[in-house]
Amino acid sequence: MSKEKKSLFGLSGQAKERLIQAALDKRSESSGRQQPEDDAHSRFSSERRLKIDPSLCRFDSYPNYKDMLIQKAASEQLGLENPFFRVHEGIAADTSVVNGKECINFSSYNYLGLSGDPRVMDAAKKAIDQYGTSASASRPVSGERPVQRQLEQKLAELYGTEDCVVFVSGHATNVSTIGYLFGPNDLIIHDSLIHNSVLMGIQLSGAFRLSFPHNDWKALDRILSERRKDYQRVLIVTEGIYSMDGDFPDLPKFIDIKKRHKAFLMVDEAHSLGIMGERGKGIAEHFGISGNDVDIWMGTLSKTLGSCGGYIAGETALVNHLKFAAPGFLYSVGISPPLAAASLKALEILEQEPHRVRHIQHNGEFFKKRADEAGLDTGLSMGLSITPLIIGSSIKATRLSNLLFEKGINVQPIIYPAVEERAARLRFFICASHTEEQIESTVKIVQDQLAKI
Repeated sequence: MSKEKKSLFGLSGQAKERLIQAALDKRSESSGRQQPEDDAHSRFSSERRLKIDPSLCRFDSYPNYKDMLIQKAASEQLGLENPFFRVHEGIAADTSVVNGKECINFSSYNYLGLSGDPRVMDAAKKAIDQYGTSASASRPVSGERPVQRQLEQKLAELYGTEDCVVFVSGHATNVSTIGYLFGPNDLIIHDSLIHNSVLMGIQLSGAFRLSFPHNDWKALDRILSERRKDYQRVLIVTEGIYSMDGDFPDLPKFIDIKKRHKAFLMVDEAHSLGIMGERGKGIAEHFGISGNDVDIWMGTLSKTLGSCGGYIAGETALVNHLKFAAPGFLYSVGISPPLAAASLKALEILEQEPHRVRHIQHNGEFFKKRADEAGLDTGLSMGLSITPLIIGSSIKATRLSNLLFEKGINVQPIIYPAVEERAARLRFFICASHTEEQIESTVKIVQDQLAKI
């Protein structure tokens, strides 16, 4: 290697960039073929290039990526193993095989055990045989499959609404629905703990955004009394069961507020379908309200319904808006037939076997009761399908998650910035198939391991 080439390796990054740019400029000048106006254009372009920081076209220079690297380095220094992206080698329910190790599993949305139910899998397999694995294009382009509309009609029937439309992603359902239906002259006001997908939808819509304190309908009423007159349309967004805290709103109060202030009400039922109500029909059944009392029902297929996707249920005009004009439906591939078939069968089983709902309600209450008796901080949980254990430190939460995994319990930490540092926690998802013995032994082990850290 020549001395010239060797010397390049000793230069700083900026020095290398200056040398490269100088060589490019010299090559351009030596061509001798440019007209005067071309020379001016070349000099102007060169000046503009020199003013642009090269880091602006590097992914590893993004500030949030640098933050990831700092967090990773800090974790390594503290000897913390990464508890995320653990590999499950089979069906994840009350138990799972993770990295070759069988464990009690509290990190699955498989609330009623229908993901992995032989009847649900058989329905998906038959749909593959009949329709293949993909819808291949958007439904307006590629046409309908009977199973897609059957699922939508079944969901509309469950909610007591006129119609329903299914999207391929739960997150995209909220983003596309809110982003399409509302605009810059509107107000969207949401619970302070609302899901990220709602926030992304609001950002896309360009609507003005306000939040109210968690589940505080009185605060919502006060805000709308002051601000409703300033906007055309208003959307109130709340959830059925909140995925971080395991609590739920006083829905009748929100319905009263939306009627008095002439607003729309949207309820995200991702975690409450199959959990709340005597037959698992969700928060509406729990409170004994009509499906028509809520303007937009949103839910997902990936939890109780053992599949993947999202849906919106409501009046015909709402559904037609989304089917014929919302980009997230119109320009997206239709839901895969085997996924639709799996959720359709799961819905049928939910109707036929309400004992599953009773089991998960009992298990959720039993877990919270035992955790409270052990002196563990369960936060706002109401003892349903989700119970957090508040640890108050991201490091401690991660350390405890790893200790529990060594003891055969799989549960994920929720750490900053997903929650405030003082609210760092372990989040337990309770399934209908968990046993009292699994729950009692888990709470005892958590108590023992927490004392060590």
